[in-house]
Formats: sequence, structure tokens, C-alpha cells
Amino acid sequence: METMEVKNPDKKFWEGKKVFITGHTGFKGSWLCLFLNYLKADIYGYALAPPTKPSLYKLCNIDDSIHSIISDIRDGDALKKSIEKSKPEIIIHMAAQPLVRLSYIDPVLTYQTNIMGTINLLESVRLTKSVKVVINVTTDKCYENKEWIWPYRENEPLGGYDPYSSSKACSEIITAAYRHSYFNPHKYTDHGIAIATARAGNVIGGGDWANERLIPDFMRAIFKGEKIKVRNPQAIRPWQHVLEPLTGYLILAEKLYTEGSKYADAWNFGPKDDDIRTVKWIVEYLCHKWGDNAEYEIDKEQQLHEANYLKLDWSKAKAYLGWQPRWSLEKALDSVIEFAEGLNDRRNIKEICLKQIMEYLNGQ
Repeated sequence: METMEVKNPDKKFWEGKKVFITGHTGFKGSWLCLFLNYLKADIYGYALAPPTKPSLYKLCNIDDSIHSIISDIRDGDALKKSIEKSKPEIIIHMAAQPLVRLSYIDPVLTYQTNIMGTINLLESVRLTKSVKVVINVTTDKCYENKEWIWPYRENEPLGGYDPYSSSKACSEIITAAYRHSYFNPHKYTDHGIAIATARAGNVIGGGDWANERLIPDFMRAIFKGEKIKVRNPQAIRPWQHVLEPLTGYLILAEKLYTEGSKYADAWNFGPKDDDIRTVKWIVEYLCHKWGDNAEYEIDKEQQLHEANYLKLDWSKAKAYLGWQPRWSLEKALDSVIEFAEGLNDRRNIKEICLKQIMEYLNGQ
């Protein structure tokens, strides 16, 4: 692998490419659909109906610009038929039960979705000839978190304290097993399929309405004129705007497509060290930016276990993909405020998202 300069996704590469996205109706999936639509890809989505009301997917009328299949990742037969019919070249797997706290409430759903969903996808790929690239998007929480001060590299031990984290570690292990058994990089000329996993930090951005996430909780509170309750004020997370890892996934997909086995591996996409901040810092910044007497309070109820400290080492992505984070945390949070103000003023949400995509690609 050769060192690359910082780069954007290649418009010429993506134009007309058949891309199959699982989880396309969620927050991150909706942003990816908008991004790939901007790059003129031919997009097929497979997911349950949008998980929240409102949803970014509905606000941006994403249905109008992609081929959408509303179905369950746990239904292996339906998934296989959808992939066979759409004949994608590239698959980006994001369908998941993505919430730590919900995983405590419903661990069976979490494991079924995150583990069997991964198996169903990889089985479908194994039986479909059109596929050349698969990226399984997992999470920074797949690591065995020792709460140490240095960042985790891709070869660190996997683990997981809670059902969500452990399910994503399992998804990583399953992907590696399929890669070794059926899509071995040493036999790439025989099968022609390159499979990678991607681990990102705490992704933020406009259009996230998930329950019990910091940014959505803040937005719900300010629109209601209430104080936001903060659960773990001193917890430190690798915060990053959603466009940061999405750009990494797209650049990785290009490399997997053009150079195959050399990039079939695990990859971290995290923020710069300066942007690894506490929950309290995030909330105070947002309150200051929003104004209008926005306030927070510490939730003193006993909380479920969540990691207090977590950092990712993304030097591998920088060295070999030419990827690195561009937006400061302040810029990322400002973009969230811009989105919220646009929503409040009933502006065109899709235009706001496309404006932010272009600003990001132009380094603004």
C-alpha cells in the first residue's frame, strides 16, 4: 500500500456505480444516500422504515432519488433476493440496532440484528456474483475498552461490556471469519471480492432524532424550552461530524474496488485529538451557540454502564487512504446548529445538507 495525499471521493469513479446500502433510512444512512446521490451513484437501499419521526430520510425526500426496499436485515431470504435483483457492485452495511442503552433493554433484538444481520449479508454476498466490495460499518465501541489514555489501533483486542458493544465486536469477528474462509485476500484473483470493516467514533450532525443520544436530546430540549439532562458529563468521546467517516468509507470503497485485497482489513476513522471533548464541554458549547437561555442540568439518577474514555488511532487511514478529519468539533457543532435553525425556520432541509456536503468537500 502506498501513502496517499488527503483526497475527496472520486466523482468519476462513483458516477453510475451500483451501490447497495443497508440501513439507508437511518440518520447515517440518509446522509450517505445524499452524499452518493451528489456523486451520481445508482443507489439501492434496504432497511426498515425510518426509525424516528421526524426523520432526515423523509425530510429530504430520499425515496425520490434511490431504489428503496423496506425490509428487515434479519430476513435472510428477502435480503438475498434484493441483492440478487439489484446486482450491486459495492455494498455498505450499516443496518443495525445502534443504541447502547436500548441494547440493555432488548439484548435479543440487538444480537439478532447486529450478528445475524451481518451473517445474512455475508451469506448473500457469497452467493451473488456482481459484488466486488463490501464495507461492514461497526463502531469504535467494538474494542475491549480498558479506559486508557492512548488511542486504539485496528489490531487491538475486540470486546464489549454491554450487548451493543459486544454485538459489534462479534460482527467484526464474523466478517474476519468470512474474509478468511470465503474471500481470502490471498485468493482474490479467484473470487474478486474485497471485504473491510470500518470503525468510527461518536457521529454527530443535523437530522439525528434517536433517543438518548446527546445531540438529539439537546435539540428536543431546546425546541421544548426545557433543560437538557446530561447523564455522564465527564465522559470523553471521539466526536466527529457524520461527513468525516462517510468520506472515509467512500475512499476505502474506491481502494477496495481498484486494488482489492491490499485494503481488505479493519479501518479506524476518528477525530483529531483536539476534538476529543467531554459531554459537558459539548453541551456548554451548544447552549452558548443557541442562546435563548438554553440550559442543562446533571441527571443524578443512577446510570447504566457506559464507557468514560475512548479514542481511536486513525493513522492507518491517513497513511494508506489519504483520509483525515477536516472539520473541527466547533465547525461540526456549528453545522448542527445551522441545521436546527433551518428546521426551526422551515427551510429546505435537503438544500442545507447538500450545502454542508459541498462545504466539506471544498474544505470550508
